[in-house]
Amino acid sequence: MGKKKDAKKFKKNKDAKKSDLSSLREELRVGEGFDLAAVDTRSTPGFSGDKQLAAQLMTDTADELDDLQERLYANGRDGVGPSVLLIVQGMDTAGKGGIMRHVIGSVDPQGVELTAFKAPTKEELAHPFLWRIRRALPQPGYIGVFDRSQYEDVLIVRVHDLVPPSTWTRRYGQINAFEAGVVERGTAVIKVMLHISADEQKSRLQERLDRPDKHWKYNPGDVDERGYWDAYQESYQAALDRTSTADAPWYVVPADRKWYARLAVHQLLLDHLRDLDLQWPAATFDVDAEKARLAES
Repeated sequence: MGKKKDAKKFKKNKDAKKSDLSSLREELRVGEGFDLAAVDTRSTPGFSGDKQLAAQLMTDTADELDDLQERLYANGRDGVGPSVLLIVQGMDTAGKGGIMRHVIGSVDPQGVELTAFKAPTKEELAHPFLWRIRRALPQPGYIGVFDRSQYEDVLIVRVHDLVPPSTWTRRYGQINAFEAGVVERGTAVIKVMLHISADEQKSRLQERLDRPDKHWKYNPGDVDERGYWDAYQESYQAALDRTSTADAPWYVVPADRKWYARLAVHQLLLDHLRDLDLQWPAATFDVDAEKARLAES
């Protein structure tokens, strides 16, 4: 009997150690000397557990995430207060859609503003590149989510020579100044790059071809883009080097394991909401008087 108790205690302590995510944020953060090519895309920085434990941890903290999001929403009800902006970048098939479903889908949708940036329209091209980004920033009290973002203008634009190098080179500084202003106005910015390998992307594209229920997700252009893989990695490295700032750092999330990527983004969002230390807004009316009026009604 004693051995069974010891075994259970050992397993509990082992699981507790595996579930400690306190170092995840710092391990994923892009700092000086960061080398994208050195990142193991199948690794799980800050987490030593498995897929099952990751799912359990997300379930265990779902209520807290929901509570914090509601506090955020409540504090913005008068049009003032903080907001959160989650930017998700990554190569095609990196798992951005899964983040939207499994992480953002766990909070109240009325407090979320999701924008999926596609190729710019004629109207958008007639304005500076940050024009459409400014228009999509979250209102106070909201979690804004960008599926792709202003970074397309230093990634795909650079890879495909859509503008002169002098133009996209200036954009790094413009992005930094823009994001500093966003943070100063009360928006916490979380920038995530979902980092997958070329082999994993190929496997995911193959699955889309093999499964009729996935054909709708397949884009023949994705195969064309694979020919620019090295150029994209170089462009991402440059963007990470030049725009991971103290106010708005980048987090590179190894994404070959979808379950880990979802856990990591879930935890990053949770950590940033915790940082806001939001309290429930005080009543703007006499609570006792209203109780009395209600009782008499």
